[in-house]
Amino acid sequence: MSTQVKDVMTTEAVAVAETASYKRLIEIMRQERISSVPVVDAAGHVSGVVSEADLLLKEVGLDALTGLWATGRRGELAKAAGLTAADLMTQPALTIGPEESVGEAARRMHDYRVKHLPVVGHDGELVGIVSRIDLLSVFDRPDQDIRSEITEEILAGRLGLDRQAFSVTVTSGIVTIGGRAPSEAVAAELIDAICQTEGVVNVRDKITWPSADTG
Repeated sequence: MSTQVKDVMTTEAVAVAETASYKRLIEIMRQERISSVPVVDAAGHVSGVVSEADLLLKEVGLDALTGLWATGRRGELAKAAGLTAADLMTQPALTIGPEESVGEAARRMHDYRVKHLPVVGHDGELVGIVSRIDLLSVFDRPDQDIRSEITEEILAGRLGLDRQAFSVTVTSGIVTIGGRAPSEAVAAELIDAICQTEGVVNVRDKITWPSADTG
């Protein structure tokens, strides 16, 4: 199972036009309780994102930011003087496609330290937004579904092992697996596959295998 972004995203995404004023941006963020908002052009394509950090530069003040000309961070000085979303937004926007995996969305959020990702179609049009809490919804997956994937798709399917030779229990997303694998390498591959299974919180490994010195 591989949950895609489109399975967990919010389709009614809040967005603003490039002409939205500074005060309007604050109103929308406070009203919707969001920390960033996508900016779209006249065709509905995502052109950038305005975050709380972008807006706070005006509070810092132009005088305090003047030294940024010398450090090469001229963009922050320009944002501090910005009046519209087009002036304030970070561009190009960091986005993700609806058919990307939630794992890829999580990696992108972590790598770029963002809390939300605009979701765009093939033509660049905004189709939704995905947040960190949306991605965490995969951990709502029922224990029985997780166990079925491990026994049917991983043990019997991917690795071709006798599923009856292994005991698998799942409680609140925690997998306990025991049994005898044909080798240490197979055991490691099995545990790695279980760890990557959606909804798995932790794995308790009780697998054994023949030692090398006994063949």
